[in-house]
Amino acid sequence: MELWYTEKQTETFGITAKIRETLVTEKTDFQDLAIIDTMEFGRMLVLDGMVMTTVKDEFVYHEMVAHPALFTHPNPERVLVVGGGDGGVIREIMKHPKVKKAVLVDIDGKVIEYSKQFLPEIAGELENPRVEVIVNDGYMHIHDHKNEYDVIMVDSTEPVGPAVELFSRGFYQGIYEALREDGIFVAQTDNPWFKADLIQSVNRDVKEIFPIVRVYCANIPTYPSGLWTFTMGSKTHDPLAVDPNAIPDIPTRYYTPELHRAAFALPRFVADLVK
Repeated sequence: MELWYTEKQTETFGITAKIRETLVTEKTDFQDLAIIDTMEFGRMLVLDGMVMTTVKDEFVYHEMVAHPALFTHPNPERVLVVGGGDGGVIREIMKHPKVKKAVLVDIDGKVIEYSKQFLPEIAGELENPRVEVIVNDGYMHIHDHKNEYDVIMVDSTEPVGPAVELFSRGFYQGIYEALREDGIFVAQTDNPWFKADLIQSVNRDVKEIFPIVRVYCANIPTYPSGLWTFTMGSKTHDPLAVDPNAIPDIPTRYYTPELHRAAFALPRFVADLVK
């Protein structure tokens, strides 16, 4: 008998993958969690029926959350990751020697626990001495830490369940206040094929708070539609002003100095959403 996992990405569309083995399923205090081993994408973390990451294509998302902002800020010593309990963004942050301290705040400790056990190639830097892991509400952490971070990265699920507040204007205002005077934040902002309204609303809210706002894209096969957007808000530094020749070579599989600028060149239909 064949077993298949299907993520229903809209009411009329989904993706499916053949399962080799189910490694864990648990209803945590916050969400339904599963880690499955698929034939095509390897081990896959699923939260509330949505694919969060897979060992085959995770590098795209995690590199593109971390590196554009860290190479835009000239001295990112203190970095916060809200969400991201799988540890992939932390792994990429640790490639930057300027970062003295990275703080991970995820509301669901089970995500962290099972990622360490079943996704070690993603979660492997969570024990790094430069990393502090906090199991708590990221929304509240932001509001309790004013003027503390150089860069804040929001690695959230889609805006359902505990992640709803992470797409609110109040949250973005809290981020602004938690950043230092030249701080930068970046958040994943879903896909333009199915969530155009979300991208527009986020962009509108962030533009009301940050003087510099840029949207960029990456291709992530297991995320809805495959085309994913990220929104960067900056108090001072513009990612488009970064000289690619000044970006040092670090071990990546997707991000490159040339791609740093190219990712901000949006398809016209996406650019139209954020005019």
